Amino acid sequence: MAITSDLLNSLVSVTQFNKGQASKIFDRLRTERQLVVLKNNAPSAVILSPEEYERLSDIEEDYRLLLLAQERINGGALEHTISFHDAMADLGISDSEIEEAEELEIE
Repeated sequence: MAITSDLLNSLVSVTQFNKGQASKIFDRLRTERQLVVLKNNAPSAVILSPEEYERLSDIEEDYRLLLLAQERINGGALEHTISFHDAMADLGISDSEIEEAEELEIE
């Protein structure tokens, strides 16, 4: 029942945009993840908060990477792999250099 209530609360009529209420509608995205815009009582568009858009984009990217990994596994790509230690040796990076390196935060 809560899902139905949330959905109903997220509905916005295109008429509200036409009546100059766009600012109020966009303000709602501070507390809501998405709004469904209705035109002639049918869903016409979805407006996402920046946070929700980023969350969904991250999920999509993770899914693409998962599919790529699965494709490589199924294609026998694991036959051509090398160990982490061998890769570091090929690059000329020693274990002590890795231990002495500062921790890097990637955002």
